[in-house]
Amino acid sequence: MNKGKYTYLLMTIPALLLFFIFHTYPALNGVFYSFTNWRGFGDWEFVGLKNYINVFKDSRALDAYFFTFKFAVISALLVNILSLTIALGLNAPIKFKKIFRALYFFPNILSILIIGFIFNYIFGKIIPPVARSLGLEVLSRSILGNPDLAWIGVTVVAVWQAAAFNTIIYLAGLQTIPIELYEASLIDGAGKWKNFWSITFPLIAPFFTINMVLAMKGFLQVFGLILALTGGGPGRATESISIIIYRGGFKGGEFAYQSANAVIYLIFLVTISILQIRFLQKREVQL
Repeated sequence: MNKGKYTYLLMTIPALLLFFIFHTYPALNGVFYSFTNWRGFGDWEFVGLKNYINVFKDSRALDAYFFTFKFAVISALLVNILSLTIALGLNAPIKFKKIFRALYFFPNILSILIIGFIFNYIFGKIIPPVARSLGLEVLSRSILGNPDLAWIGVTVVAVWQAAAFNTIIYLAGLQTIPIELYEASLIDGAGKWKNFWSITFPLIAPFFTINMVLAMKGFLQVFGLILALTGGGPGRATESISIIIYRGGFKGGEFAYQSANAVIYLIFLVTISILQIRFLQKREVQL
């Protein structure tokens, strides 16, 4: 028995070491440098909380936080509405159900950068000619080049790509609902809308919580999609927090400053996730 315990311990040590070397140590190192003025090279000095204070004074950083939060909230709501609708459709007795499920899951297996480049071409080369022929002036040029509309294009692509994963989770949740409940509801004369609010949605509430938390977390961390679609532009209209941390920290000589921004960003993500879980789980109990 003791030999077995030692065997398991020896098997976990390499994984723990790798995790510490490539994850924990760099994270702790970043926190350490956030209290310095290090630029990523050369000498450095301790500056205390100066970097953290400057983040809250930085209008560019505050704009990025506002954009990221707005984008995440809208995208998380839209992707859950879309994926739940798709899941309800795929859960119905229809032909070619497995084929449709495979098609809807296809966006999830594509690289986010490839998706970004494809939609960049669609928004720039395909939609404008069609819009001009239909007299739609707003879409006659790529919306990704419009400071007021670029975020809509990013949101559309993000929701399209993320809906696949959320749909799978909702499908798993719908499989847990006993068919007898719907049969009893049918005898009572309840319609589809009544069934949804009285049976379906209350019983898949835990799956709704999972999807909302994961979607919100994923959208708050948006990076590759914006990099491929707009690069944070036009101007700084779609600049997310991850983008400014990457550019300032690795390209702009602001390693310590952006490390402080990253720590604030982490606290922001954790706070949002905890608030989501508490609110949504409380709602599950009420249901």
